[in-house]
Amino acid sequence: MKTMKTPGRTSSLALLGALLLAPAAGAVPPHPDKLTFPKFTYAPPSAKEYRTVLKSGPVAYVAEDRELPLVSLTVTLRGGTYLDPAGKEGLAELAGYLLARGGTKSKTAEQLEERLAFLAAQINSSYGIDRGSVSMSLLAKDLDEGLAILREVLTDPRFQDDKLTLRKGQLLSDMKSRNDDTADIEARERGFLTFGEGYYLNRYTTKTSLDGITRDDLVAFHRRWVDPKNVVVAASGDFGKGVTRAQMIGKLDALFARWPYKGEAAPSVPKPAHALAPGLYLVDKDVNQGRVSVMLPALQRDDPDYDAALLMNDVLGGGGFTSRITNRVRSDEGLAYSAGSGLPGGVWFPGTFRASFQSKVRTCAFATQIVLEEMKRIREAEVTDEELRTAKSSFVDTLSRRFSSKAQTMGVFVDEEFTGRFARQPDYFAGYAARIEKVTKADVKRVAERLLATDRVAVLAVGKKDDLLNPDPKHPVKFPELTAGKVTDVPLRDPLTMKPMAPAAAK
Repeated sequence: MKTMKTPGRTSSLALLGALLLAPAAGAVPPHPDKLTFPKFTYAPPSAKEYRTVLKSGPVAYVAEDRELPLVSLTVTLRGGTYLDPAGKEGLAELAGYLLARGGTKSKTAEQLEERLAFLAAQINSSYGIDRGSVSMSLLAKDLDEGLAILREVLTDPRFQDDKLTLRKGQLLSDMKSRNDDTADIEARERGFLTFGEGYYLNRYTTKTSLDGITRDDLVAFHRRWVDPKNVVVAASGDFGKGVTRAQMIGKLDALFARWPYKGEAAPSVPKPAHALAPGLYLVDKDVNQGRVSVMLPALQRDDPDYDAALLMNDVLGGGGFTSRITNRVRSDEGLAYSAGSGLPGGVWFPGTFRASFQSKVRTCAFATQIVLEEMKRIREAEVTDEELRTAKSSFVDTLSRRFSSKAQTMGVFVDEEFTGRFARQPDYFAGYAARIEKVTKADVKRVAERLLATDRVAVLAVGKKDDLLNPDPKHPVKFPELTAGKVTDVPLRDPLTMKPMAPAAAK
């Protein structure tokens, strides 16, 4: 019987044989670790190519993308929860949520939802801590109708009563579970320690403030702050057959032209006046796994030391399995599944350095000691060549991911426009790789000395207090000995009022 030959299989075997028989000096190295690659270079796109100022006022970033017959639109609004009047905490969040979900002047919420479903379009809206957003995605063939819907959402939201009542009920239900998850408790108390009780980030929605918000409040908030002078726009996609970028810019201009009411320019985000005080802060919560945050004041992202600080943190705890804290706390000691550090550069005010982990309550003090040891070590000695090289690669080699699509690119540019970095550093992305590569080991050590003063740390621990202060005998580290400040009990807060509860009530 004659054997049939498969051309594909034969050619593959021939190729494999040729590779195996290739001389040592050929293109195939003897081991994968001998592979060499050309130096990675990436030239980020220029924002100037996409930026335009509409005749109606807003700055817009517009990019054609004919890959798919889809259009993505995002309207970013200046303002955020810091605009909530005293006693009306939750107003911005409610207004943002219902802007696109509470109907419009010509359509009830149900009719709007039905029409969007028919068009296979999506529209979402929200207000966060420092900005609002209304986004829309739809087929290119429906662009004109979609823009008409978006215009009405922006200028004539209905804030339908039953949708307002429903959303209030959802938020109240969420409030009741505020003390259920230690991650929520820890994040909340971090905010109070970092920014103080009176700062807007710590002005939480309560049952009383939620009950006091009316539809009239939503309308007044909308009329005051949703205005072209507070807008930055991103548009990308296939704008339709024969529709050029210039014509799309004209459509966006019409979207914001002849605004039906006069709003106000949103004020700047307020800066905190509170200083993070060193010490040990304990939240008594009866759980087996404790959560710990080691915190220090950090810097803003336009600080001259910011690039060196990014690399320092990557080596210390931000680089995953290549970082020191992760390796010692997780891999070497097996104390936590996840451990690391973050050093976000503040946009409006200096950020906060934070090393964190979750561990068994009675080993939390030992793990904290390890974190502090690593912070001291990176202050006292230079990082290795390999550590610095790996950290640099993690930033330079991943820059292109920020610009993986036209929609993502426009989003990046809008954020830079919105936060003002383009005004201060117009060549930020063009010079990004060069700045990172320029950082030396001495720079990393210097910025570690500046930022990681371990005698000034604030340590927040959430867990069963008796166990936090009674460590595992194998690791007899005493929590109070790890910080220079005093030990402070932080009571749980009433989930509906956000007032501190007495210990008996908290249980």
